[in-house]
Amino acid sequence: MAELKTSRNDDSVEAFLAAVPDAGRRADAVAVCDLMRSVSGAEPTMWGVGIVGFGARRLRYDSGRELDWFDIGFSPRKQALTLYLPGELDAYADLFDRLGPHRVGKGCLYVKRLADVDAAVLASVLRRALEQARLE
Repeated sequence: MAELKTSRNDDSVEAFLAAVPDAGRRADAVAVCDLMRSVSGAEPTMWGVGIVGFGARRLRYDSGRELDWFDIGFSPRKQALTLYLPGELDAYADLFDRLGPHRVGKGCLYVKRLADVDAAVLASVLRRALEQARLE
């Protein structure tokens, strides 16, 4: 089986965040990193070349495939700050209703500007995400 490209590595999270070209996206990434560190109690680690993850778990799929993955994570993408959440995103619907402007995709929450969302609700989303990760 081919090795997964998005795996935990020893690259510097600080250097990665400092290299985010857009100042606003960089500030949002640092703020989300601090929030995820606070909520999870874990230190950030790089996963692949563009994802900052917190915690670690072993995922086992029905097919028998297994892989190491983070509990929660984010990536400061050009279009939006992408937050990676475990489980079905329907489990977060009540919180998403109160969050503020965002989009969702399969396992991802997309936020254009951190200042546009409710910080307390975002923290609640992350706490629920950690609970979901422990159930998987």
